[in-house]
Amino acid sequence: MVLDISTLRVVLGVVALTLLLLFYASFRRTRSPYSGWWCIALLFFLSGNLAFLFNGTPQQFWANPTGNVLLVGGAFSVWSGARSLRMLPPPKWQFAAACGVTACASILESPAHNTWSGGLVYLGFMTLGIGLASCDLWRLDSSYSHVHKSMALAAAFLSAYYFCRLSVYFVEGPTGPEFRLYFGPSMASLVTLILLVAVSFSMTALSNDQLINRLSERAAHDTLTGLLNRGTFMDLATKELQRLHTTNSVASLVLADLDHFKGINDEYGHAAGDAALQAFAAACTESVRSTDLVGRYGGEEFILLLPGANQERAESIAADISRALAATGSLDHLQIPTVSYGVTSSQHGAVGLTAMIAAADAALYQAKSLGRNRVVSAAPLSS
Repeated sequence: MVLDISTLRVVLGVVALTLLLLFYASFRRTRSPYSGWWCIALLFFLSGNLAFLFNGTPQQFWANPTGNVLLVGGAFSVWSGARSLRMLPPPKWQFAAACGVTACASILESPAHNTWSGGLVYLGFMTLGIGLASCDLWRLDSSYSHVHKSMALAAAFLSAYYFCRLSVYFVEGPTGPEFRLYFGPSMASLVTLILLVAVSFSMTALSNDQLINRLSERAAHDTLTGLLNRGTFMDLATKELQRLHTTNSVASLVLADLDHFKGINDEYGHAAGDAALQAFAAACTESVRSTDLVGRYGGEEFILLLPGANQERAESIAADISRALAATGSLDHLQIPTVSYGVTSSQHGAVGLTAMIAAADAALYQAKSLGRNRVVSAAPLSS
C-alpha cells in the first residue's frame, strides 16, 4: 500500500502546528528552555513539510533544499532542547554546520529535477541530530525526571529509523523497492506523526520538571553572587562532614570577609558593593575545586568547606582567591577590596560544623585586628 504523501504532510503540518501552539503557551507560562527549543523544532518541522509540498512544481528548485535544511534544523533543535536539560549551551556551530552542509549538498544535486537532492546528507544529519538528543536525554540524572528515559528511547527509535533510511538509500537509492515501501517520505511522515503525538505528554512533563529544578536551583543559591546561600551551605556542609567522619578524612573551613566593605557602599554606592561581591564570588569559583562548597554567609562574609584539604592547603586556596580577586583590577573606577580570612581544620572530620565556624570566626577576628588583608589560622580541631 502506497500512502498519499501530500495528505500525510498536510496532516503532519496540522499536528505540528497544534503542538506548536500548545507548547508555546507552555513556554510563555514556564519560560522553560526545553519548551522553547521544542517550539523551534516544531516550527522547523512544520515549515519543512510545507516546503516539500512544492515538490513537482516549478518551485521545487528552492523548496526542496529549503525543506531539507529546515528538517535538519528541527532535528538539531531537538538536540539543543535535550542539552538544555543538562544545563549545557546549544550546539551553535554544529547547528550552523549541519544546516550549511545540507544546503550545499541539496543545491549541488539539481534540486529543480531531483526531489532527493542532497538526500544522503539530509538523512545523515537527521540521524545524527536526533541520535545526539537521545544520548543527552539518557544521560540525565535519574533524579531529574521520571520520563526522560522514555523520551530518550523514543528519540533513539526515530534516530534508528533514519539510520535505516540512510542505509537503504545508500544501497539501492530512492527508487529502490525496499526504500519506497518502508523508508520513503510517506512512511517517514507517518512514523514522525505517531511519535510527535506519543511523546507530547512527556515533553510537557520534562518542561515542568525543568522549571521545578530551576526553581530549586534558584532557591538554593544567593541571587547576587550565584554561590550557595547560607541555609543550603549549612545543610550540605553538615552532611559532608558526617561523610568525612565515616572515612576518617580531614576537612578545612574558611571564613572570608571583604575589608572596609561599608566604606565602598558609602562612597561608591550599593551597585559598586554588589560588583565587588560578585568579583569575589567569581574569584572563589575560579580558585576552588569542584568538590568544595562555597557559600555567602551573610553581607560581605563568605564561607568555604574544603573536604580533604589540610590547613596548609586551605591557606594556599585563600591566597589563590586573593590573587584571582586582585587580578580583576578595578570595576567602574572602584579599587577591588582586599580580604581577610580565618581558617581552621579538623584532624579527622570528626568535628562539628558549629565548632569549626566558631574557630574560623575567631581567627578571622584576629586577622582583622592585625591589620586585615591576611590569612590567620586557628589550631586544628579534634574531637
